Amino acid sequence: MDLGISGRRAIVCASSRGLGRACAEALARAGCHVVVNGRTRETVDAAVAAIRAGSGAEVTGVVADVSDRAGQQAVLAACPEPDILVTNNSGPPLRHFRTLTREQMLEGVIANMVTAIELTQQVIDPMIRRKFGRIVNITSGTVKMPLAGLDLSSGARAGLTAFLAGIARKVAADNVTINFILPGAFDTDRLRSTIQTAAGAQGITAEEAAARRRATIPAGRFGEPHELGALCAFLCSAHAGYITGQSLLIDGGAYPGTF
Repeated sequence: MDLGISGRRAIVCASSRGLGRACAEALARAGCHVVVNGRTRETVDAAVAAIRAGSGAEVTGVVADVSDRAGQQAVLAACPEPDILVTNNSGPPLRHFRTLTREQMLEGVIANMVTAIELTQQVIDPMIRRKFGRIVNITSGTVKMPLAGLDLSSGARAGLTAFLAGIARKVAADNVTINFILPGAFDTDRLRSTIQTAAGAQGITAEEAAARRRATIPAGRFGEPHELGALCAFLCSAHAGYITGQSLLIDGGAYPGTF
């Protein structure tokens, strides 16, 4: 299906690997000019080369930490008025809530809530003027189904969802949408790290811990990043203008609720 966004400009945060990269790849295949972002030159350059080769699209790499203002400005300098913004950022590691310091809590809220809001502030008015904008925030399935040890991540991402939900309704008439993708367990470096930590805590092998985690998922497997990338690209498409303010779970059926 032609997504109707060929030639559109997209910024995808934290996209040198994992779910962010899958989103950048999908948007590049749809014909977008994509800004890829990561914290190290090696991973950014590798992602840019691979995405260019796989799509033929125009791809720009920016090495920056979007959690700070300087990093945000570097990304926006490469694409001052994007048509599409995909916010994404690494979450805090597994920690018991009793051990969290004030500094760690503030850092988590900045990374997983404030950063996306700041970027939205900077791109939304040009989107409104052009009567086209797509903002997709990659949060987490733990927003709806909290996971012990990821309390800080869950809380910050839930805060982002609540903050931007009302704004989504204010800009919908201008063909600007704001949505949220809530991934479950996807085969990424972060999941492997979480499984390794769980294995150590339980005194079992990583393979055993992975099998136990898969057993909790009705689909019987971990998600593939390209599956989330395809969903992101559709939400950014010309066909998705009537979808806004929504939190879309993509978790293999792990969330047990109806709504």
